[in-house]
Amino acid sequence: MSHLEPTNHWVKHTSSIPANFGEEIKLFVREYSDGSGGTPKPVLMLHGRSVPALPGFDLVLPPPGGSPHPDTSYSWAQALADKGYDVYIMDLQGSGLSPRPRMDDPCNANPAQRGLLKTNPGTGHCSATASYPSQLGNSKSEWDELGTVVTFIRNRCANEQVSFIGWSAAAFVMGPYTLQHPGDVARLFLLAPMFPPNGRWSTDPAAAFAPPPGTGLPTKAVSDPAAAFGFPMNLTSKAGLQAGISDATLADHVWRAIMDSDSTGKKWGGATAGAPEGVMRWRNSYWWGWNRSTAPHGPTLGSTVPVCIVYGDQDRTANTPEELGPVLHFSVPKLYQAIPGADKLMFRVEGWDHNPVWERKANQLLQHMCVKWLEDKKVYGVQKGSWVRDLDGVLSPSE
Repeated sequence: MSHLEPTNHWVKHTSSIPANFGEEIKLFVREYSDGSGGTPKPVLMLHGRSVPALPGFDLVLPPPGGSPHPDTSYSWAQALADKGYDVYIMDLQGSGLSPRPRMDDPCNANPAQRGLLKTNPGTGHCSATASYPSQLGNSKSEWDELGTVVTFIRNRCANEQVSFIGWSAAAFVMGPYTLQHPGDVARLFLLAPMFPPNGRWSTDPAAAFAPPPGTGLPTKAVSDPAAAFGFPMNLTSKAGLQAGISDATLADHVWRAIMDSDSTGKKWGGATAGAPEGVMRWRNSYWWGWNRSTAPHGPTLGSTVPVCIVYGDQDRTANTPEELGPVLHFSVPKLYQAIPGADKLMFRVEGWDHNPVWERKANQLLQHMCVKWLEDKKVYGVQKGSWVRDLDGVLSPSE
């Protein structure tokens, strides 16, 4: 059980988010290192769409009975640091402890979710549309933020390439960044990656990393359609978040960790005036350039940069019906198919949903799989191909 002390950094970055374009801001980055010296082995962990980085990757629970130390067994980050990796965890703007421009105004919440704020802090004065009627981030701004942190890490780690670990919608950021900057990335490990096979801008792979024509990004916000991109902030209630966690006690710890990452959000929400229960505030981003036409770019994925993908057979977030259309249809297997190189490995784990980081057995298994792949590029003795791990731990080739 790790008892490493974190080092928190505030990394300077010139923002390319339209809401604070050109301003110098500071991105939150947490570091764990065991201080053993030798050649650095840097790893960067990136959160998904809604849950901040620390509750997902560095969840620390109160000390169990009789112990003087907190329970760090859920901390994926500390588990990697215990194995000698130099681990960095980052929050993009609009999430966690990084800046949240335009998100302190409750009138900038998704109008469909403002009912969560009716009592605390109150939204009766808000107009029908958001005060800032555009999304917060976009693919370009998030690639830029990731790039700033990668440069920061490489400068601290003797210019060694960085291994990426991304959960869920982190794939929208880490995938295209890797395609554009393969020399920065040693390996790519994706948990439950979001991948729209026919997603935005899938017809012009030669221009896959430029802003879509007519948007003016990054100096101008995209807000079409307004119902989806006419506001910078989404909200999730405590009940909504905890519905996806089977252990009620653990769910309370997760919520507290999320509130610890948001001093404003913890003062919002709840039905009783003056007694907020908190809301999880998360950025509304406009993403492009991550689909079956762009993933083979290079080729990089599965060749220059080895890829390991892990997801659950019960995951209905990263795998959705094709009938939902090009923007909302996601498929993990189709990402695997789109990766052109042979140096790729995928596991479908029976019994897992979209949040294995908050299931004790699944979390420990996930940490083990990640460490083995980073160390040996092998998991359970296999290095390539698509596999199924059943409830008894038996491995078999997938269809």
